[in-house]
Amino acid sequence: MNEIILHYLDWLAIGGYVLLLLWLGFYKSSTKENDKDFILAGRKLSLPGFVATLVATWYGGILGVGENTYNYGIQTWFIFSLPYYVFGVLFAFFLAPKIRDLPHRSIPDHFKHHFGHNAGIVSAILILILASPAPYILSLGILLRHTIGWSLQSAILISTGLSLVYIWYGGFRSVVRTDSLQFVFMFTGFILLLVYAWGLSDSPLTLKSTLPERYFDPTGGKSIQYILVWFLIAMWTFIDPGFYQRTAAARSPSIAKKGILISICFWFIFDILTVATGLYAIALFPNQEAAMAYPELASRILPPFVYGIFLVGLFSTIMSTIDSNGLISAITFGRDILLRIQQKDEYGKDETRSIRKGLVAMAIIAVLLALSIPSVVQLWYVIGSIIVPGILLPFLMTFTQIRLDDSKIIPIMILPVIVAIFWFLYGHFSGHYPMEIEPFYPGLIISGMLLYHFSEKDF
Repeated sequence: MNEIILHYLDWLAIGGYVLLLLWLGFYKSSTKENDKDFILAGRKLSLPGFVATLVATWYGGILGVGENTYNYGIQTWFIFSLPYYVFGVLFAFFLAPKIRDLPHRSIPDHFKHHFGHNAGIVSAILILILASPAPYILSLGILLRHTIGWSLQSAILISTGLSLVYIWYGGFRSVVRTDSLQFVFMFTGFILLLVYAWGLSDSPLTLKSTLPERYFDPTGGKSIQYILVWFLIAMWTFIDPGFYQRTAAARSPSIAKKGILISICFWFIFDILTVATGLYAIALFPNQEAAMAYPELASRILPPFVYGIFLVGLFSTIMSTIDSNGLISAITFGRDILLRIQQKDEYGKDETRSIRKGLVAMAIIAVLLALSIPSVVQLWYVIGSIIVPGILLPFLMTFTQIRLDDSKIIPIMILPVIVAIFWFLYGHFSGHYPMEIEPFYPGLIISGMLLYHFSEKDF
């Protein structure tokens, strides 16, 4: 890895971004903001704001995208893009209008209403893990270590603080305002990188004839089972708390539905940018560190200031996800777990205070998790394979006429997670999974079997 020395014009771009980000984050923020505003911005989220915040928060693991593209080529689009378009469209048409018409402010609220008090707490614990900003804190820490030279530990701590400080005051309003800025920078940065790479080489279409064929294999040389697991993990979309929060905060059901469909179009454009620039990185500079494919390519071909703008685009892509998931994790820990344990019927008047306590606790947990599993893609895979099977089917069931109480729904949520954990640990220590089956499958199968068993009389 080449040592990168930033030009003062690059520092100017980065410094300007940080100042603008903090100004927007703190702008009109108040410690007296009421709980509804803090969590959902008063349910007045406009279409432009909805699209900007949903698009920006979807790419926090951008270094993982670059790493996977550098190693496996267009497989990245087939496991990290296409499945999410499919489930995003289904969410937009079948779930978004219903969620916006509900009074709930979080997925644990949803579970509590349908299944009872204890189910709300269990679902909150699973959501807390699912929404952890740890993979994205790790990404930003690695990027800061690479570009500025900080130690990974220092970079993780500093990036966590900078990404979360304004949430303390402004809550979801601050997230939406900063995401709008970050939306602009993330697209600007990758458009500039593609333009300069194209200028040094031929058209992106010619890469197919210059790169090895394996980079254009949709499976990337992996098994169909592996690809299918990633496709099924994309059902994460249905229970993604970021999707739920933005849908619940939309000004109307129509805005929620249109916002998701428009966001998918922007995701497609951004995916084309990231895959194309990843392939250029392979063609122009082979044999470099895969996780640093984007910043390495940029450092070698972009002039001062333009390189700084690109780094700002990378920072924006990651930080927009950290602050969003950070707020959701804080709400989940402080409001949906702590307050729900303390008060079984209704919340206290000062939910915001508990959410801020959750923000501190969540930050500590996320930092420890980021330091424990230093691989972005592995964090995604482990969290998705273990947690999604436990919460996916019970959440979808809430949109049916089937009703189960705590004593039935909690085993349906917990046992699949336990099975997936033991399946994963067996594979980790033995070097292979039982019958070569990925842990996602037994977890989801157990969930389906239990759901059928407990609800058979209701069909």
